[in-house]
Order: sequence, then structure tokens, then C-alpha cells
Amino acid sequence: MLRSSIKYTTNLKTFSKSTIKCYSTEVSEENLLKTPLFDSHVALGATMVPFAGYSMPVLYKDQTHIQSHNWTRKNCGIFDVSHMLQHKINGPNTTKFLEKITPTDFHALKPYQNHLSVLLNKNGGVIDDTIITKHADDSFYIVTNAGCREKDIAFIKEELKNFPGGEQINHENFDGTLLAIQGPKSQEILSKFTTSNLKDLYFGNSRFIDLQGFNTDEKFHVSRGGYTGEDGFEISIPNNKVGVEFFNALLEYDEIVKPIGLAARDSLRLEAGMCLYGHELNDDVTPIEASLNWLVSKSRRGDSSTANFNGASKIIEQINNPKSVSYKRVGLTSKGPSPRHGNKIFSAEDPSKQVGIVCSGSPSPSAGGNVAQVFLDKPYNKTGTKVKVEIRGKLRDAEVAKMPFYPTSYYKSP
Repeated sequence: MLRSSIKYTTNLKTFSKSTIKCYSTEVSEENLLKTPLFDSHVALGATMVPFAGYSMPVLYKDQTHIQSHNWTRKNCGIFDVSHMLQHKINGPNTTKFLEKITPTDFHALKPYQNHLSVLLNKNGGVIDDTIITKHADDSFYIVTNAGCREKDIAFIKEELKNFPGGEQINHENFDGTLLAIQGPKSQEILSKFTTSNLKDLYFGNSRFIDLQGFNTDEKFHVSRGGYTGEDGFEISIPNNKVGVEFFNALLEYDEIVKPIGLAARDSLRLEAGMCLYGHELNDDVTPIEASLNWLVSKSRRGDSSTANFNGASKIIEQINNPKSVSYKRVGLTSKGPSPRHGNKIFSAEDPSKQVGIVCSGSPSPSAGGNVAQVFLDKPYNKTGTKVKVEIRGKLRDAEVAKMPFYPTSYYKSP
């Protein structure tokens, strides 16, 4: 297992570099970007912090992290995700191009279906994770991470340059208000502002809807899903005037709606077993090592005519020969001090032997105790395995657990 331990040491350095590159907080206050909702956050008494080059709300006045977390699980939380990078890409052979840089079968998607995917480098490592929505044949809407903005744009531009017919594909980025409306009462609140029947809009699907009461005939792209494990929607509003007015109008229903910041967004996604780029994912980690085999469409696991995406040979070998994968992303539970990003994990039988590393961890308001996502060597990554986590210079007991740590509540088609 020595080679794997070396790998973990390398990954720890890589995580640090990825985090700095994609989510650096080392930006002077005057150089931080602001979302269209910045003034609204300040007016609401938000604590603003540097995140991915933006000034973002981490908590709001009169709310603790745990209160914000639990509110979203029981009611409706509104998250400003306008810092995310939005793309439109279309033109001849756009589908083939996306199937070159991701392992997803976009031919199989119906119009207005979306899919979680990953942008892949030549070695099968993850450039970024992304949600890609098919609007029509060769026409797509994409959302990628804010902190990877420059890297993603450069990657797509370079891939288009080297793709046959890439000059005919139109790729553009756009900014605007992007809101995540999350929680069991999300449909109730969004339905107050639109004539669209949201009862037949299911998880993984999207459409354009009207917004009533904002003096506009525009329609706005809304998808059912999110980053919390709860039912919810993400709505893109390029018209920032409407976006700000809509955000403020949502908050008037304060008996069921509250603005929620980055602190709860992270603990919610962690309980749901969702990855965060720079922690569970980076340029050196393949989807298989990240336990995201399902992102590689089954129709794309054949010969070179279908498995023709970046890094396909390595990824398909890992799928077909699981023994070639020395470590995997798994869940971990514990009591006491919480595991955190970068903490080393050791064998319970031989505490001198490092067998993994923590990608991210947090106390769990919903499940109790602590939860973490980690990379663990085989065979230590089996559910129920006891391990030790080094926290503040001491080895603490932990156990490998299944994810998600808290049941998801997606609104799926019957």
C-alpha cells in the first residue's frame, strides 16, 4: 500500500493547489466581484466572505449555521448562486463535441432534460463538474463552477480549436441572477409567481417559465434539482433588475422562506453525498476514483466508436478492472471533533499506516455526529470498516459509512 500512501500525499498537495486555483480567498477586498444581489445581502445583514473571487454571504443576521441548515430541510431556503458560470453552446456537431469532453450520452437525453457530468482532461482527470441541459439537438445550456471560470473557458476554447468543425460551434458565457430555491416548500413558493404548472416538472428536467408581477414578458430557464438533496429549483434570470426584484419578493413570504448562505450550502451538500470541486474532485481524480461510475453512460463503455471521450482508455479500464483502482471516495462517520479537509486517515489495526485522506467533513445537523467524504485505500473503504482520523494531533475513531448520510427528497416522475 506504499504506492497509495504516496498517492494520497500527492493528492493532498493537489487538493491544496486546486482549492487555491478554483476557490482562492486570497483576493483583495476591492478586487472581489459582486453578484447582482450583493446589496440585498448587505441589507439583510449577511456576513460576506471571499469565495471563488466573489463576495458571498456565508450567514445572515439572526441565523446560525444549524438554523439555516435545518430551515432548508423543513421549509424553503433561497441561495444566491449567481457566481456560477453559465454557458450557451450550439451549432453543428455540438453534441459530438460535448461527448468528446465528457463521458455522457447526450444523444439519449430528451429536450430539456439535464445531466450531471464532468469535463475531462486527456488523462481522465476532472477539469470541473457541471450540469448540462439539452434544449434541442446540438443546443445546450451549461452551468460550471465560479472558481474554475478561467480554467473552464480556456479548456473549452482549446478543445474547440482542436475539434473538427469546432469553428462552427458557438460557445458563449453570460452572467445574470441565478437562484437556487431549495427545500420541501420550494414548489409552493415558486408557484406563487408563475402560471406554469410545476407539478409535472420533475427532477432532472427544465423549462422556460414566466414570472408574474415584475413588468416583463420574458421567460426564464428553470430546472428542477439543486445541491442540497432536497426538492427544489434553479432559475436563471439574465435580467438583473427582475432577478433582484424576484429575490426580494420571495423573502416577503418569511413564514416559509429565508435566505441561506454558503455555510449551510456546504453542510447540506455534504449530507447528500455531493462532491465539491477542489475537495472530492480535481485534475488528478477520475470519475471512477470519485465513485461516480454512473456519470459514464453505459452506451459509452464500448469500443473506440463510443468510448471516444477524453481519458476513455483509463476510465474504461478502471470500470472493467476494479482492481486497477487503488482507492475510492467513500463516506465516513464519527463522534467528537469533526474531520476536516486534508486530515490523514490511518488503519485502526496499524495506526502508523496511512490509508486515506479526508476530502471534506462537517458536523451533521440532520444525521447527528460528524460526516465526511474521504479517499480510502482498498480494502479499508468497505462499509463498516473502523479507521482512525488524525485531528489536532490525535487519532480519533471513525467508521466507513454509506452515502448519502441523509435521505434525499428529489421530486421524481412516478
